[in-house]
Amino acid sequence: MYNTPIHILLADDDDADRLLFTEAFAELKIKSIVRTVNNGEELMGLLTTKDTKLPFLLFLDLNMPRKNGLQCLKEIRSNEKLKEIFIAIYSTSDSQKDIEEAFRNGANIYITKPSDFDALKQVLEKAVTTAFQYREHGFSQENFLLKI
Repeated sequence: MYNTPIHILLADDDDADRLLFTEAFAELKIKSIVRTVNNGEELMGLLTTKDTKLPFLLFLDLNMPRKNGLQCLKEIRSNEKLKEIFIAIYSTSDSQKDIEEAFRNGANIYITKPSDFDALKQVLEKAVTTAFQYREHGFSQENFLLKI
């Protein structure tokens, strides 16, 4: 599963969250290439650029300026070129409304950002594992909310 590097992309407007995210992946035993963008407009510009290597797994913050995560999710799922990207909503919100809306609009999993670095590493590793399992077995609403 981890023999070749997997491409990970994080869209999050918070500098500290992006830094912790990249540091957590650097400590995991998962070969990965991690890239980050600052907002939804930057994300969609990157994903729709002709020769961009699409990520295997996209972590998408809901609350971003310019274009929020839900808008990006809808746009990605309506684009034939992008709709196969595994999308993990990665948000501080644990609102049932946000979780249900993300599920209805095609997110693969929903992660509430952990406040502890070790928990962050655990949830990121679990998200990668879930992404690989999803490719093989599909997903359902029952396994949508990823918790550690």
